[in-house]
Amino acid sequence: MSTATDSQQPSQTHYRICPLCEACCGLEVQTRSGQVIAIRGAEQDVFSQGYLCPKGVSLKDLHEDPDRLRQPLIKRDGQFVEASWDEALAEVERRLLPIIQAQGGDAVAAVVGNPSAHKVSLLSYFPRVVKALGTRNVFSASTLDQMPKQLSSGLMYGHWLSIPVPDIERCDWLLMLGANPAVSNGSLWTVPDYRGKAKAMRARGGRIVVVDPRRSETAQAADEHLPIKPGGDVFLLLGLVHTLFDEALVKPGRLAEHLNGLEALREAVKPYAPERMAAGCGIGAETMRRLARELAAAEHAAVYGRIGTCTQRFGTLNSWLIDVLNILTGHMDAPGGMMFPKAAAFAANTLGKPGSGRGIVTGRRKSRVSGAPEVFGELPITLLAEEIETAGPGQVKALICLAANPVLSAPNGPRIARALDSLEFMLSMDIYLNETSRHADVILPGLSPLEDLHYDVAFPQLSFRNHARFSPPVFERAADQPEEWETLLRLAAMIEGRDWRGDMNVLDDAAIAVDVARLAGEHAAAVLQALKPLRGPERLVDLALRSGPYGDRFGLNPQGLTLAKVRAAPGGIDLGALQPRIPELLRTPSGRIELAPELLLADLAAVDGALQRPADELLVIGRRDVRSGNSWMHNLPILAKGPERCTLLLHPADAAARGLSDGAQASLRNSFGELTVSVRVSDEMMPGVVSLPHGWGHNLKGARLSLAAERPGANLNALLDDATRDPLSGNAVLSGVAVELCAI
Repeated sequence: MSTATDSQQPSQTHYRICPLCEACCGLEVQTRSGQVIAIRGAEQDVFSQGYLCPKGVSLKDLHEDPDRLRQPLIKRDGQFVEASWDEALAEVERRLLPIIQAQGGDAVAAVVGNPSAHKVSLLSYFPRVVKALGTRNVFSASTLDQMPKQLSSGLMYGHWLSIPVPDIERCDWLLMLGANPAVSNGSLWTVPDYRGKAKAMRARGGRIVVVDPRRSETAQAADEHLPIKPGGDVFLLLGLVHTLFDEALVKPGRLAEHLNGLEALREAVKPYAPERMAAGCGIGAETMRRLARELAAAEHAAVYGRIGTCTQRFGTLNSWLIDVLNILTGHMDAPGGMMFPKAAAFAANTLGKPGSGRGIVTGRRKSRVSGAPEVFGELPITLLAEEIETAGPGQVKALICLAANPVLSAPNGPRIARALDSLEFMLSMDIYLNETSRHADVILPGLSPLEDLHYDVAFPQLSFRNHARFSPPVFERAADQPEEWETLLRLAAMIEGRDWRGDMNVLDDAAIAVDVARLAGEHAAAVLQALKPLRGPERLVDLALRSGPYGDRFGLNPQGLTLAKVRAAPGGIDLGALQPRIPELLRTPSGRIELAPELLLADLAAVDGALQRPADELLVIGRRDVRSGNSWMHNLPILAKGPERCTLLLHPADAAARGLSDGAQASLRNSFGELTVSVRVSDEMMPGVVSLPHGWGHNLKGARLSLAAERPGANLNALLDDATRDPLSGNAVLSGVAVELCAI
């Protein structure tokens, strides 16, 4: 409780990078006497320039949330009790190691959730735990979200994270499919204040076209909105590509000499004329041809697709065809088009020999039960339950879950919950006792974001502008609370049979030595010496920055970046607008863009059958809200206040046909389950489609999310088939699922 004396104390202002969504905005956090008194956008931030959304302000609520875990929990006789860190880690050792020793590393699965992408400690150090286990059973949120784009990018350009983004500040024609950056501030496109940038684009004469079953917030501010049948993107995209060839609009420009497979692509799309594709997407053939002509004629244009295009049966084909459109019209790797960021650190496409490489390989192994191929070292998260349930060699008996909540975020959550209860041991690393961590035997809490340093590992590789930024902790952590990277190094040492209780500096030195040896080779000793004053993630970040494309190369380029230089720069360092990177970026064995990968051409055969889908089905899609970031932000007062957000949107005609009115309760069901939902009637939905947001359902016994439980919402994923996925990437199908809706 604050006092009059507290209010008279001077306040302090701290620079902080927000870790709550992909926008990664710079914040100013004002504190007094160890408490947050204000959060605002940092005007001096070189990337976000003062922009702020409600999620940034909620960092105060997250830090102060009484439900946030501060002490480890151990389950005793079915109840969680607080424990010391030594007790909790000893319990992990007692329970986990016998399973590994008796049945091998594959008996332990690892599940990684979305928040880990926003913490350098988790993203950089959890792979060491997975390597120590040697398990093949690795699952992550990527197969609920983005794996199709990663796979198509890997096949075309040679690396999983060579993902192009719209150069919006120089673009004058932008087509977006399945994306709502007005709410998300980009997804696989880090673009704070999309609304402001889109407004500026239109003010200079630019045009924005949005394709979405719903007239989303992004569509409402666009020049044109085209409703599309859920799951119909592949038909629209094929119609557009066909038109480019059919009307002699293919002009790849300077990329022509860097392409493989142009003629193979031309032959492959011949059967997919817009006139044939129109029925599958609900967009007329002439509209398709007009869009293709506008794209080809625009001087600076881009086609961008996101989660709505990935969470479908043809997610990988969609991701590929979007890039194909940009390449064929000369808008790939060109200012104002789709361009590749050049991150200051951690980007594999800036390291090694430029212009060619090993490319990617998928299917190096297959899942034990369903035979699904491994992609990017992972198996589809929809296979987690069956790998636990199915007896036999390699059966998963234990689980390490890192900042993940698959019971709510993955299809058929009730099955996952039952499977988790059957495990011999489960360790969860999480800040909450939530719908998934309630099944754990040990929970190790993470730090508040305000107690942790921050450097974005992934998102500068997806940013609309190149930059480097770092923010230190705002508050000191509790004296008995280890840093997350320390806990992960101890777990890795424990699994490997090393002294995990010993000096953390010894474990840290051993870990960094491996990274330095890989990067520096014969100069490793000198590099280690240069890094010696730092430890943990700071040492990793310094190594990555100094070895990166703008780095000081440990003295070879004295003007280059170091962590010290980035840390000393208020608001970070601007590294300029995106620049063309092909062929330097390519890591394919051929040294060329692979325009017609065989894996993708083969999948076109399934498109014809998909055209036969019944036209009278009611289909459900998800949606996002600016105040709702996945399942773990529903317990924060500033985001939870206001109108109910977990409502079912449907068109007035669909409501009238079922006798439903605004605010009514209804039953939404299919063969997998039944939900009670609150109805909101809106003409922003196209007829025949309803929308329910993802990540709700906070009414499960044993979770401790008191505020979220007051308005728990309904879990859309309980209606989704965990056996239905994009067979190429393993991504779950979360959109365009048939449902029935009736009044209660």
